[in-house]
Amino acid sequence: MKEYKLTINGNEYVTSISVEDGIANVTVNGQEYKNIAVEGMTKKNKSMPHVAPRPAVAEAAAPVAAPRPASTGGAGSPIKSPLPGVVLDVFVKEGDAVKTGQRLMLLEAMKMENNIESDKDGVVKSIVARKGDSVLEGDVLITIE
Repeated sequence: MKEYKLTINGNEYVTSISVEDGIANVTVNGQEYKNIAVEGMTKKNKSMPHVAPRPAVAEAAAPVAAPRPASTGGAGSPIKSPLPGVVLDVFVKEGDAVKTGQRLMLLEAMKMENNIESDKDGVVKSIVARKGDSVLEGDVLITIE
């Protein structure tokens, strides 16, 4: 298993990757993703190729999170994911007024539900992560201005 330290949009990720017969198992900051199809991998070419998510399989493999933009553009305070997980619910809409401590989202991480709360009073400018999205630690979830 090869280990890498990646920096994506200013966020650091500790990853481990093992590939066998074109199927990868990847760990990102302790979160495991299994049965990932690897494009460009042949038995002759064992170098690390581009990794792409594999279609859903019967054993319900964890989804691979797509990279998120570092910001949504313009002014505003980003609310970032404190850890990798899946968005279970979104409790606000764009344009809603929010107060400090108000629950904005529900995030499932490591089989636990985590409330994502506003860190300031303001108005929801944009919602980047939607219900069902997989997110990584540091991904922007919502922007408040």
